[in-house]
Amino acid sequence: MTTRFFFHPVCIDHEPSPQHPESPDRLRTIAHVLSDSEFDGLDRQTPPEASHAHIIRAHPEDYVDRVFALIPETGYARIDADTIVSPKSGEAALRAAGALTEAVDAVMTGEVDNAFCAIRPPGHHAEAERGMGFCLFNNVVIGAEHARAAHGAERVAVMDFDVHHGNGTQAMFWDDADMFYASTHQWPLYPGTGDKSETGAHGNIVNAPLWAGAGSDDFRAAMREVVLPALENFGPDLVMISAGFDAHRRDPLAQLALETEDFVWATDALRKVAEKKCDGRLISTLEGGYDLQALGESAAAHVRVLMG
Repeated sequence: MTTRFFFHPVCIDHEPSPQHPESPDRLRTIAHVLSDSEFDGLDRQTPPEASHAHIIRAHPEDYVDRVFALIPETGYARIDADTIVSPKSGEAALRAAGALTEAVDAVMTGEVDNAFCAIRPPGHHAEAERGMGFCLFNNVVIGAEHARAAHGAERVAVMDFDVHHGNGTQAMFWDDADMFYASTHQWPLYPGTGDKSETGAHGNIVNAPLWAGAGSDDFRAAMREVVLPALENFGPDLVMISAGFDAHRRDPLAQLALETEDFVWATDALRKVAEKKCDGRLISTLEGGYDLQALGESAAAHVRVLMG
């Protein structure tokens, strides 16, 4: 089984100010753990910048222009209260989106079996016309739209196990019966969306909220009883994962109590659905995860499963 690993050092250069939780050290940690010899089998690639055409499939052109107009030549600028950009943020965002489109090309053509995109800024909070929650552009939606436009994918599914609900992905898929979004997340918690009553215009949204303190048994039950059956029933041509590792018990920004092994279990379960429904076509992209030790361990465990 071939897993392609996308990484570009400019994604480390995106600096949202000192002491910000979405720090460059997150990506340094992942790059370090995946440099171990046990990961020598990864097919390592440097992503290009996404084209303007790729991004405007998901975001209006005027919003894209506004984001790039805010990128400062020096210092920092704010997209919102906690979404901060610096001089390299624009290129980092383009490389992040480019990793997703390149991953889609590789997986949809059968060049590789699956892919993991170690990128930042993350994406799942970005709505069509609004960056928020550390996110500028919605990387996974850009990838999903590329799969549809460039490869004829008729049905694309995103499963999001970040501790925070992916409001942006949900909003952008809400009215589209051929796009599926499922999420496990702590609720109530930022950004305030993700109640189980939020099901989309076509029943294509599935939320399985978890209460503060919920652990392995609760998470796995939500996956087995709610998420995985709905995902199988949708019948995707491509499975995508918004892989946030901040539901780990050590993460400082939330209060779920997952262990590293839970990400192993979830990744394996999602890989099995992809094998059953779409010839194993699976793409994962980094979202949250703010305790560096937990992030490194969890990302490594996640990639081990993708590599088989």
